[in-house]
Amino acid sequence: MKAKRSKVISAVVLGLLFVLLPVFSFAQDYPTKTVNVIVTFAPGGTLDTATRILATKAEKFLGQPAIVSNVGGGGGSVALAQVATKKPDGYEITSCTSTGLIRIPQLRGVPYSSDDFIPVMHFAAVESGVVVKSDSPYKTFKDLVEYARKNPGKVTYATSGAGSPMHMAMEFVAMKEGIQWTHVPQTGGAPGLTAVLGGHVTAMSDSTEWLPHVKEGSLRLVATHGEKRMKSFPDVPTFRDLGYDFINETVFMIAAPKGTPAAVIKKLDESFRQAMDDPQFVQTIANIEFAVSYRNSADTKKYLDDASMRFAELIKKLGIQKEVAK
Repeated sequence: MKAKRSKVISAVVLGLLFVLLPVFSFAQDYPTKTVNVIVTFAPGGTLDTATRILATKAEKFLGQPAIVSNVGGGGGSVALAQVATKKPDGYEITSCTSTGLIRIPQLRGVPYSSDDFIPVMHFAAVESGVVVKSDSPYKTFKDLVEYARKNPGKVTYATSGAGSPMHMAMEFVAMKEGIQWTHVPQTGGAPGLTAVLGGHVTAMSDSTEWLPHVKEGSLRLVATHGEKRMKSFPDVPTFRDLGYDFINETVFMIAAPKGTPAAVIKKLDESFRQAMDDPQFVQTIANIEFAVSYRNSADTKKYLDDASMRFAELIKKLGIQKEVAK
């Protein structure tokens, strides 16, 4: 009886080995072809710029091309919905913001959740702020608030998408001040920049796509969302300086569909991490006034879980109800 049971167990183990052997072999050989990196915003923005340099530098460590493409819209949710359905083999991954994974699903119905992805790593911490045209009457953020107070709904502002921290920052101020202004979401930072420069919106609350225009004088930076003032603009107050307890803690990150083998995640993590040391990547991040910032897969998951809890508390404080998918 024991001999028969032993034979059965051996047969089961052998069967499992035959099933799992191709998986182990695949993970060890990965990658054997092009890795497609889908950026969740329109071309020309800070995420797009940073990702293209990082992917190019990662190719040396991957041993295969890393091709970047863009799918904008919905604050990153359109692209994430597509990537969530891709085969979890490491050949279709995304470069996204933490917002798309942990914040947008709390605000509205989307066909994915953060559980549909495995964080690979994150590579940059975002800086952001509020800008207006330099020839506008708003010399300070307080000027903008006061105009909105006297003219409900007339101040319009662009962001790279509904649910982004830059959107929530403005709504946080509106709640604290008892004012009303109008959000005009865009498919990315570059379209938002076009909107504010063209006078189609009063202001822009977003990451540093606006940086060169502030430096050359066509836009005015009136407030920033970070924990500290930006190095290039030490005289521009943060939201906290202005009395608003709000910080943008968004990160740029790489993620893969749920089910991607651990060995593949490890290879991607190591390859992109090594690419971060390239001087051209470091300079690119410095040029957009972001900070080079790294967490591995496990630490990024913990970071996202913690940030998700804090965001849940914020939307409860703001009284925002989740939009039901139509």
